[in-house]
Amino acid sequence: MSKVVSADQLSNYIGQEVGVTDWLQIDQDRINKFADATGDHQYIHVDPERAAETPFGTTIAHGFLTLSLMSMLSSQNGGIKLENAVMGINYGLDKVRFINPVKVNDKIRARFELVSAEEKKPKHFLIKHNVTIDIDGEEKPALIAQWLGMTVVA
Repeated sequence: MSKVVSADQLSNYIGQEVGVTDWLQIDQDRINKFADATGDHQYIHVDPERAAETPFGTTIAHGFLTLSLMSMLSSQNGGIKLENAVMGINYGLDKVRFINPVKVNDKIRARFELVSAEEKKPKHFLIKHNVTIDIDGEEKPALIAQWLGMTVVA
């Protein structure tokens, strides 16, 4: 479960890690379904025989697949959630860097650090997290991102 705090407590968590998710295995079926959804059927994602001949040695997940999983992962234990929230809106990304490929059957997890929280208008809070997607057993993460969310409270 994500950390739920009142709006007046937000500043207490700036600069702190506020959530770490469970590990999620990225299997070939998920990669194939993402390829079908996006039309990106590049062989390094969907052709195990050809991908085995690359420096990766196997198929890899699309970078955007890994990025898109931040939404699902955040619901598991990611980031600060505001008390009395009635709606959360994906507001965008300030920065994304794909650092290390996620190979088929790798496990990933997300770590969230609260960067800032600002009331933009009454009951509308712009919340920024640094998100790191770790790969189990790898020193370098799959990606890092600065993720913005607008939370509306009652």
